[in-house]
Amino acid sequence: MSEIKKVVLAYSGGLDTSIIIPWLKENYNNCEVIAVAADVGQGAELSGLNEKALKTGASKLYIEDLTKEFTEDFIFPTLKAGAVYEGKYLLGTSFARPVIAKRIVEIAQKEGADAIAHGCTGKGNDQVRFELTIKAFAPDMKIIAPWRIWDLKSRDDEIDYAEARNIPLNITRETNYSKDKNLWHLSHEGLDLEDPANEPMYDKILEMGVTPEKAPDKATYITLSFEKGIPVALNGENMNGTELIYALNKLGGENGIGIVDLVENRLVGMKSRGVYETPGGAILYHAHEVLETLCLDRETQHLKEQLAVKFAELVYFGQWYTPVREALTAFVDKTQETVTGDVKLKLYKGNIMNAGVTSPNSLYNMEIATFDEDTVYDQKDSEGFINLFGLPIKVQAMLKKDKE
Repeated sequence: MSEIKKVVLAYSGGLDTSIIIPWLKENYNNCEVIAVAADVGQGAELSGLNEKALKTGASKLYIEDLTKEFTEDFIFPTLKAGAVYEGKYLLGTSFARPVIAKRIVEIAQKEGADAIAHGCTGKGNDQVRFELTIKAFAPDMKIIAPWRIWDLKSRDDEIDYAEARNIPLNITRETNYSKDKNLWHLSHEGLDLEDPANEPMYDKILEMGVTPEKAPDKATYITLSFEKGIPVALNGENMNGTELIYALNKLGGENGIGIVDLVENRLVGMKSRGVYETPGGAILYHAHEVLETLCLDRETQHLKEQLAVKFAELVYFGQWYTPVREALTAFVDKTQETVTGDVKLKLYKGNIMNAGVTSPNSLYNMEIATFDEDTVYDQKDSEGFINLFGLPIKVQAMLKKDKE
């Protein structure tokens, strides 16, 4: 421990990291602690952090605005891939960790730190996401993970520790959900949610929107425009990625969109239950998928759907900075060259419904697909196609018949 004189801490100001500052100083010979808070769109949660970090023992606090990089280099590549973990989770926490950890490494190297610390528990996925990123950019950096070594066994113990040292907290024992918020989503875990038999108390926990029951009785129509798979405009108004996500969060939240109650398989092996709010993300994924049905040929679309599962696993498992993820992104980027167009959607009480899609690169040919008379498709051709396509089935049946 004596060799640890300066530690850079991934700091959010939440329960875990609030007590880690004094814990580090108590257990590592009053080492210097530099806190780093990443702004990935969590809004008011950043308010008052500087004063709090300094009062609890940090020598300084960096607040790094990563929203643009987060949107353009992590959210949009994952959106274009159509990557969804276990069919429902839109990876809001997962792809925020690499961008945060990368900046923390940069600051640790700049400050000449001896170690990087984080507040992730030994049961969760985030410890893996943070540490794989640290290894990718600073393979020799020492990592301190207090949850894996301290004597505190629960969040109640943490609250006791904070109260004994007069560390201010913005939670109580009754509202002590584990949350993660950024511009893409808000997650809720813990307390009554730990039992999957319990219906979530949505009126108590939702922050980004309302339940479908409380959504307006009138539908909201929107039009999203994409260029090469990237959303660029809402209702004809050009926006940068961050602005567009915030706008869709508002519209989606008002209409009860994007609420997911999920029991998922964590990387460490256990199942966990959480409630996710991803109103804007749910709309973007739906719109992007609709546009791809026009613009991608069958083989590309089907292969991309298969690879999306792998892409989602890589993101969820913290393997962003790996050759395989980079290779998949290169594949995805190639598929998106024609994914340009407009998607009109109807938002109504938690539902996202298609209301029209157009693209200059549409592969949908109405003259070929029509049920009316046409001059471009000879229906007699299908007989020969079916004979050849079904030949293996026919041969097997003939053999079976001969044996009988």
